[in-house]
Amino acid sequence: MTNARRKFMLGAAGAVSAAAVSRFALATLPEPVLQTRADTMPPLVPGTGRPYHPVVTLNGWTLPWRMNASVKEFHLVAEPVLREMAPGFKAHLWGYNGQSPGPTIEVVEGDRVRIFVTNKLPEHTSIHWHGQRLPNGMDGVTGLTQPGILPGKTFVYEFVARRAGTFMYHPHADEMTQMAMGMMGLWVTHPKARHPLIDEVDRDFCFLLNAYDIEPGASTPKIMTMLDFNLWSWNSRVFPGIDSLNVRRGDKVRVRIGNLTMTNHPMHIHGHEFTVTGTDGGPVPKSARWPEVTADVAVGQMRQLEFVADEEGDWAFHCHKSHHTMNAMGHDVPTMIGVDHREVVEQINQLIPDYMVMGDRGMADMGEMEMPLPDNTARMMSGDGPFGSVEMGGMFSVVKVRRDQKHDDYKNPGWYAHPPGTNAFEWTGALAEPARFKCEGDSAMPPGARLVRDIEVQVRKPRGHAGH
Repeated sequence: MTNARRKFMLGAAGAVSAAAVSRFALATLPEPVLQTRADTMPPLVPGTGRPYHPVVTLNGWTLPWRMNASVKEFHLVAEPVLREMAPGFKAHLWGYNGQSPGPTIEVVEGDRVRIFVTNKLPEHTSIHWHGQRLPNGMDGVTGLTQPGILPGKTFVYEFVARRAGTFMYHPHADEMTQMAMGMMGLWVTHPKARHPLIDEVDRDFCFLLNAYDIEPGASTPKIMTMLDFNLWSWNSRVFPGIDSLNVRRGDKVRVRIGNLTMTNHPMHIHGHEFTVTGTDGGPVPKSARWPEVTADVAVGQMRQLEFVADEEGDWAFHCHKSHHTMNAMGHDVPTMIGVDHREVVEQINQLIPDYMVMGDRGMADMGEMEMPLPDNTARMMSGDGPFGSVEMGGMFSVVKVRRDQKHDDYKNPGWYAHPPGTNAFEWTGALAEPARFKCEGDSAMPPGARLVRDIEVQVRKPRGHAGH
């Protein structure tokens, strides 16, 4: 995005309220800034307002603003968007300013913030500022604290960012539809001064966890799904479409993760330990922190993780629910491990040449299969690494730690060059017979009466129709 696009029109804003904006006020709206690329944009260094250390939104960007007197003004546009979730797979979602999730909003503790929200959806909407302390009439709950923002209308929210932390924004209007379609975004309030519980960091990343149910070959999410989602994403991107987190060795790294899916996600990092330093409620007291390698992020929660990147390499970072790192999953696929159905395959191939057996030796082969798929379908486990298929998809990425990464350089350094002798390798020599453990003791609680005979499991074959 050019610098010109990042700058807003100058001009004074008219009198505004939480009602529809007048024609006079519309003429003074900040220019809406749009972004359609799914790349990780560089941090937006503040050119106006109070200074802060900006965040980097994974596969996203920060929304520019203009200063109107002492008020920081933003313009969000709720609208249908086309989001590339992975190379070769795009989805029709709803979002803000050309993207789903919408852009990250960054402010400083104590800032007076004015957000213009224009509705270009086919139905009414609103925005709830999840976790914020604000006047009740700015809370964004349709029917309770405000009327809905009708299509074509613009509303204004104005309040003071009262406490530092990481928050989210999303509709509280037909939210089952609108959040299932991708309407959400992050809000970061930076501390106005040195804070005893908020450390300064070298790299500050953030992203949202989201889930979709999009059938193979389709492009629009199902909105009635409650549990059986098949696409698990970070900022509406699925691996290998998720960018890596590129850091310099020795950096203090912060990762802010918000969860607006319908289930929890145990976030796990390899090669390092982190501490949970913040939640939606604010900084965690230092006496309540402890080292972890996995932290659960429940529904509607935010977790702020911090660690020192002191181990070089390409370290996996993912949700530890295994099916959340698969993607394009079906829920009615039978387990076929150990079943030899070559004869059946030969017969079916005579009728369906593209038929392919899946899962007779496990799922790993599927990562390298050239299986015919409908157009615009997210492939399963399609990420390639330096040693072959990574066999991951969905909520997975890599933290790349390099000693020669520049301080403000977020570019991907490529695959890690392992020093000689530090890779696992195949052993081709002779193997000794394994020693058997000789000191088994009796059970502390012996079983009751034993069965007299072994149980034989019999397979009952289905009978054919009469006459066959």
